[in-house]
Amino acid sequence: MSQNRKKLLVIEDDPGLQKQLRWSFDAYEVLVAGDRAAALAEVRRHEPAVITMDLGLPPDPDGASEGLATLQQILALTPDAKIIVLSGNQERANAVKAIGMGAYDFHQKPFEPELLALVIERAFFLHALQQENRQLLQTQGDSPMGGIVSRDPGMLKVCRSIEKVAPSSATVMVLGESGTGKEVLARALHQLSPRRDKRFMAINCAAIPENLLESELFGYEKGAFTGAAKQTVGKIELAHEGTFFLDEVGDLPMALQAKLLRFLQERVIERIGGHKEIPVDVRIVCATHQKLKELTAAGKFREDLYYRLSEIVVTIPPLRERIGDAALLAHHFKNRFSDAEGRSRLNFSADALAMIESHTWPGNVREMENCIKRAVIMTDGPQITADDLGLAESGATEEPLNLRQIRDEAEYKALVKALARTDGNIVKAAEMLGVSRPTIYDLMTRHGVKQA
Repeated sequence: MSQNRKKLLVIEDDPGLQKQLRWSFDAYEVLVAGDRAAALAEVRRHEPAVITMDLGLPPDPDGASEGLATLQQILALTPDAKIIVLSGNQERANAVKAIGMGAYDFHQKPFEPELLALVIERAFFLHALQQENRQLLQTQGDSPMGGIVSRDPGMLKVCRSIEKVAPSSATVMVLGESGTGKEVLARALHQLSPRRDKRFMAINCAAIPENLLESELFGYEKGAFTGAAKQTVGKIELAHEGTFFLDEVGDLPMALQAKLLRFLQERVIERIGGHKEIPVDVRIVCATHQKLKELTAAGKFREDLYYRLSEIVVTIPPLRERIGDAALLAHHFKNRFSDAEGRSRLNFSADALAMIESHTWPGNVREMENCIKRAVIMTDGPQITADDLGLAESGATEEPLNLRQIRDEAEYKALVKALARTDGNIVKAAEMLGVSRPTIYDLMTRHGVKQA
């Protein structure tokens, strides 16, 4: 049984507190150590994810020197361990010092089992999140989808759609807000397609002046206009047998929309100043953050071109709608930039993660990447704090991660919906929920739901 339980190491020299902690957290496999040597031995043997520790360890039970030294050695052995320091009021300064050295959190003594249990559960959750992120990085490697870090069902569905459509020759339109990773998906589609060994050419329609965009796309002949000193091949022609990515296609001028439509219909181009039709075999992938249907209705985008470009439409959800991805991406970027800056032991403080999860990220993944890079560079200690992130306070409260509370809320909502849909009929509500009538009555009693 103990092999299936999470390991919690308690570093405490008081036998009474040892017993109390072991009894309070019997849901875990509780390991106990009374001094530095025993603690390090348990860490080497079991590598516990979460550790609670008293800084007053022998031979300095009235001070913090031995506890701080133990903390330092444990973090050297297992940097990802979440260490929760238990301290009294008079030890608060030392507890803060421990946080600065890399401890996860501190909790005041005498401790309240319910509150400490929440801190411990949160610590286990964050540790599991970090491990999952590391496994994702290891399994992704150089795969075409390696640039996508997500476990959100909506985003994973997008990835599966890209994998399905990649082997075909269909034109793909990728929709999504700025910073969601449209080009990353376009490159993944190319790498998964039979054209992977040919060129992937990209052009941003919004970044190039209108008078230059046509020559960038289609090229020009020598002497076609003033300054055309030599023949120049356009980006579409350069992508022959490969993939051509039109980013921000919603900004394409109307005149060029007509010329692009002709290419999509005939699969031939004419360079500016030329009279020869040049056949080009290229797959078109386009992207925009704009609502093309609305632009089409307003007469700002050709309807026939829209339908040519949208044979397959893939919509990327914004980061704020991707469940759990904010924290997952934060750890991903933190690990990447920490390694690049030689600071591999950096971690997030609890308040930093709460802010990351509550922020709406209007700039999506790109904003997240820039934010974490800045925080890694600017932070002074081993932890990235909320202040290091430089984000505005959102005023949002952190959602509870207590599984019992989440389960109770889900049970209550399901019970109320079932009773409402069946007009209070207990038998039908029980059938709808797939439980017995006594279970319904138990749930009603537990959640204070009265029968109508």
